[in-house]
Amino acid sequence: MGTVILLRHGRSTANSAGVLAGRIPGVVLDEHGRAQAQAMVERLARLPLAAVVSSPLQRCRDTVAPLARSREIEVSFDDRLVEVDYGEWTGRELRTLGREPLWKVVQAHPCAAVFPGGEGLAAMQARAVAAVREWDAKLAAEHGPQVLWLACTHGDIIKAVLADALGVHLDGFQRIVANPCSVSAVTYTETRPFVQRVNDCGDDLRSLVPPKRRRRPSSDATPGGSTGTG
Repeated sequence: MGTVILLRHGRSTANSAGVLAGRIPGVVLDEHGRAQAQAMVERLARLPLAAVVSSPLQRCRDTVAPLARSREIEVSFDDRLVEVDYGEWTGRELRTLGREPLWKVVQAHPCAAVFPGGEGLAAMQARAVAAVREWDAKLAAEHGPQVLWLACTHGDIIKAVLADALGVHLDGFQRIVANPCSVSAVTYTETRPFVQRVNDCGDDLRSLVPPKRRRRPSSDATPGGSTGTG
C-alpha cells in the first residue's frame, strides 16, 4: 500500500469570517490562503507525487491549482472528500453555534452528532475513510506499494481519517488539529496504517519520500538501519 499526504485547503474567506462554510458554493481562499497554496508548490517540490485527489469544493480546487500547474498533473475529484453537510448550521457564525445544545455533542460525543437537515459525523468518517483507502489501494496497484499521493480536503475530514488511522474512536477526533494548509500523512500497509505527520505546517517534508527498497542482506551480513523499535 502507499502513503497519502492529507492537505487541508488554505485559509478561506469563511475561515477569516468565523463562518461554518460547509458546502456553500463560491467560498474561495482569502489572500493569505492563496499565498499558502502557492507556497505548497515549493514545499512539496521534492516529493514524487503520483496523483492529486481533491474535494470538489472551490477552496480545495484553488489550493491544489498551483501545484497541479507546476507538475502538469490532472487533479481527480472525489465527492466523498467533500466537506461535512452541516445542514441548517451551514453559513452560521461559529460564535453563535457554540450556544446550541448540539455543540456539546459535536465536541464531546461526535459519533452521535447528526446536524439538523444534514449529515452525521459517523457517516462522514465512513465515506471519507473509504475514499482514502480505496484511492490508496488503486494507486498502489498502479504505481507500486511505495506510491506517494496527495488528497486535498477539509479539516473534519482529515481529523476523521487520522482518527481511523490512529485506531482512535471517532469520539476522540476533536483532539486532533488540522490547520489550514497543514499537512498530515498516513502510510497504509497490509496490517495497519502508520501515521507519519499530523498538522505539519513546516517546510521540510523530505522524510516523506519513500526509501529505496534494498535487497535482503545475506545471513552473514551486518544489518543496518533502524528497526523501528527505538
